[in-house]
Amino acid sequence: MEKDPNILVGIDVSDDAGIYKLTDDIALIQTLDFFTPIVNDPFDFGRIAAANALSDVYAMGGRPLTAMNIVCFPIKDMDKSVLRAILQGGLGIIKKANAAMIGGHSVEDPEIKYGLSVTGIVHPKKFLTNANARPGDLLILTKPLGTGILATALKAGELDKDTTKQITELMATLNKDAAEAVAEVGANACTDITGFGLLGHGLEMAKASNVGIKIDTRKVPVIHEAKTFASMGLVPGGSYTNQRFCSKHLEVDSSVDPILLDIMSDPQTSGGLLISVPKDKAPSLVQKLTERNTPAASIIGEVVKEAPGTIQCY
Repeated sequence: MEKDPNILVGIDVSDDAGIYKLTDDIALIQTLDFFTPIVNDPFDFGRIAAANALSDVYAMGGRPLTAMNIVCFPIKDMDKSVLRAILQGGLGIIKKANAAMIGGHSVEDPEIKYGLSVTGIVHPKKFLTNANARPGDLLILTKPLGTGILATALKAGELDKDTTKQITELMATLNKDAAEAVAEVGANACTDITGFGLLGHGLEMAKASNVGIKIDTRKVPVIHEAKTFASMGLVPGGSYTNQRFCSKHLEVDSSVDPILLDIMSDPQTSGGLLISVPKDKAPSLVQKLTERNTPAASIIGEVVKEAPGTIQCY
């Protein structure tokens, strides 16, 4: 089938969103994402789901313009105030993104689900993908890992209020400031860390860019409490699924703690950006990220030409 020449990023690659060229100066970014509640508070769930959906636009180097709600709700069995709180939480995050809510769609469903369809814009020659990492680049991660493990602990009733608040705010934090820092300094490739974990999304970048990736596990930012609960066995099944998916393309040094490998495979919700940046720009980008409400930003590895399509952890 003949491809539309205006499709700059489509379904033939494993990227974060689709991009369609409208004019020589404007391209549309389109994405959608929704899921079941990850926290107990409906307002916070709305905030997190909205931030997660908006993240794909930031990962592509763009700016969100509009959002539409996607809602599944058991309207006959649950009070409307719960639905109202979810939508209010989402709307607050959409406003923080300087985007406009323009509608949406809802269906009656026994299980709550919420998210957004988001449209953004980017210059047709300035968008980012996961397919342009280059040998010699350094890799920067902007948010600490472990939210999937801690959400599992929350569902088990094991998480204290302070840690619950910590991960809620982390997941509800937009990647807006990080994306602006990337636009200011420049980068070669980018993706956001969500359901496939750092290893899964890192592997997608390695394959799409036809490069190898080396990760210094000692430099990967991790939420401290996540290590504690992972050591207790409170690891989501998705982490093991991600590890199995990556295993044939993953080389792990014997010195790496298996618990850390679980955390690097942990499915994240509204996780940080993984950025591939020229070596000479990396220190400046970390500084800009730190200045822009991204204190956990760390250089965690490098891009190499050897062993393309694989990740080495040491």
